[in-house]
Amino acid sequence: MSAARSVGRRTAPPRKGGRRRRRQRRRPGPGMLTALVLSVLVLGAAAVMLNRPSATPATTPTTQARVAPPAEQAATAAPAPTPAPADTPPPPPAPTPTPPPAPAAPDPGPAKGAGTFTVAPATAKPVGRGTVRRYRVEVEDGIGIDAPSAAAQVHGILGDKRGWTNDRKNGFQLVADGPYDFTVKIASPATVDRICGASGLDTHGEVNCNVGNQVLVNSKRWNTGSPQFSGPLEEYRALIVNHEVGHRIGHGHEGCPGEGKPAPAMMQQIYGLKGCAPNAWPYSAEGTYLSGPSVP
Repeated sequence: MSAARSVGRRTAPPRKGGRRRRRQRRRPGPGMLTALVLSVLVLGAAAVMLNRPSATPATTPTTQARVAPPAEQAATAAPAPTPAPADTPPPPPAPTPTPPPAPAAPDPGPAKGAGTFTVAPATAKPVGRGTVRRYRVEVEDGIGIDAPSAAAQVHGILGDKRGWTNDRKNGFQLVADGPYDFTVKIASPATVDRICGASGLDTHGEVNCNVGNQVLVNSKRWNTGSPQFSGPLEEYRALIVNHEVGHRIGHGHEGCPGEGKPAPAMMQQIYGLKGCAPNAWPYSAEGTYLSGPSVP
């Protein structure tokens, strides 16, 4: 028995220094245990606090990203504004206004007509007092001017209170047939040159004349007026008739009476106004004769 026990309970011989190591192992004291427990509790509380949702952030976000609202506020939150396009092209420049086209120059009509004339079938009562001169209006064929219309215009000019009837010595009557004292003929430049030239007058395709019992009106002037006369075309037609009929009743040429004053009807205004204002009538609306110095 002693031998068997000796084999089964064999113990190792004691190591050197073994008693010293056992003496150095110290069990934790009460203070260390308390500190350990407190650390565990603090860490656990911190973990709980981190897992709980915070009502407000501890600090303001430093980024520009928007925080999504809670689900219950999403329906009432104002929608984000629509961003403007980044690359909006500039508006096109306003178009430059196009000036209106200049009015077309009046048509002077043909330089030469048929050489024959049509008498205007028009009559009117006498106008003015004193000696009444009967006249008729003729228009050359082929120049595109209506004879009745021209006759009506001539009658209106000679009957105007600013015309020659204002002197109460001269009257006029438009007739279509019967005896007459003179004829107002509207003719092409070539025909005017021919008729006026037969009496020694040079009208060079531009101006009018008074020869014999005929007042020759150049159709170019009737249709276009004069570059020197800035008034309406109807006024220049009045100047033509008043000037040439003025010769028939005994008036000669007159010059400009002064700077800015109305040019006399007996002034050759087509050759320049010499400082005067254009004027078509022998008399003013108040009945004053608009005269100027006599010109040979």
